Amino acid sequence: MRRKLAAGNWKMNGTKASLAEVAALIAAHPDPKSEVLLCPPATLVAAMVATAAGRIAVGGQDCHMKAAGAHTGDIAAEMLADCGASHVILGHSERRADHGESSEMVCAKATAARAAGLVAVICVGETEAQRDAGETLALVGAQLAGSVPDGATAANTVIAYEPVWAIGTGRTPTLEQIAEVHDFLRAELVARFGAEGEGMRLLYGGSVKPSNATEIFATSNVDGALVGGASLKAADFGAILSALDAA
Repeated sequence: MRRKLAAGNWKMNGTKASLAEVAALIAAHPDPKSEVLLCPPATLVAAMVATAAGRIAVGGQDCHMKAAGAHTGDIAAEMLADCGASHVILGHSERRADHGESSEMVCAKATAARAAGLVAVICVGETEAQRDAGETLALVGAQLAGSVPDGATAANTVIAYEPVWAIGTGRTPTLEQIAEVHDFLRAELVARFGAEGEGMRLLYGGSVKPSNATEIFATSNVDGALVGGASLKAADFGAILSALDAA
């Protein structure tokens, strides 16, 4: 049985004052059935770990593929682990688009994350033009194959499907479209990794909010969500967490 996962990506948002939302989330949901993960900016990782006090998991939003070196502005997976992080988001569409990250780079980063003891949350997803062209499954299949390293396990790898055209737009794919992609990803993971692929959690991300969370979490092979803006407020993310617990 795959444990549900509610993951929040704060992106480039938040200051120390924002940690009050973390405390409020923990107070409102002291014993959730689902696993809870928040990934703040790197400046807040250590402080959030202290605030969370082991009640929720904390992760980074990216890491470098090298363990150390002359890479100004980058953060190594070992550094995140040293701050108390347990997870790291890799291959998010904004990293792929804004920083030119290829699936090969994402795979190298996932390998580095594994070496540091971090769980890699590997993102895949298509643009609106790719969906309109009927390329969705081929595109996410190629991203999955290229981004997930050999030897990945259910314990060290989570996959997040985020249709690029739905991130932060308020648009959401139909439940049938979500199920089609998640069922496809599950089949691809099982074909490559066997029982480990069956155990890897598949998250949906793309304008998940309290109003649509329940129906999304009832969809085939959706094991949770990677939430953007709604994860910044305890009330919104808490409502999504409640829907996931009830799924």
